[in-house]
Amino acid sequence: MNPTAPSTRRPTGPLVRIASMLVVPATVAVAGLLVAQASYSAYSATAVDPTNNWATGALVLTDDDTNTAAFSATNLEPGSTGSRCIVVTSTSTLPSLVKVYGTADTLPTNDLTSHMHLVVTQGSGGSFGSCDGFTPAASGADVYSGTFTDFGMYHSSYANGIPTWTTAGTGDESRTYRISYTVDADAPNSTQGSTASGNFVWEAQTT
Repeated sequence: MNPTAPSTRRPTGPLVRIASMLVVPATVAVAGLLVAQASYSAYSATAVDPTNNWATGALVLTDDDTNTAAFSATNLEPGSTGSRCIVVTSTSTLPSLVKVYGTADTLPTNDLTSHMHLVVTQGSGGSFGSCDGFTPAASGADVYSGTFTDFGMYHSSYANGIPTWTTAGTGDESRTYRISYTVDADAPNSTQGSTASGNFVWEAQTT
């Protein structure tokens, strides 16, 4: 007769309930430990450059002509001449190169501009109302000397304008220009009743 194998009895009743209660809290405790560990912050440090700002400079060029033409000459004849001054002022905050050139609103008649001589001189003193006190610059005083035709043809924009002065861009800077014209003494008879018009333009661009 085979010996009777020891019987395995599954605990029942209060013992099972106690064992179950012991297992569940242990599981919860482990999970809680993991969550707590994950919620801690890492060490950190920062360095901040304060708010940065950028702003552009500006070029400002004005003159004292109060929007009035320097010349409004009539009844000219061979040998007629005249002069006016104009003060150009830069209040720019950037260095710039100022050039002068001419533009025409209408075409001249009877080739008058080919028989008119133009001289532009730069310096200091004087004003739009009068050239009294004007003094040519010690160097670079002669800006242009030639016919009106050549001035308008070869110096008609900033690209081919005549360089006159370089501004520093540090405050008020002024330059006076004396503009003189003369009708050629030998202007032909065909120039009678002729007309010519145009603008003198000073323009600054950054260097």
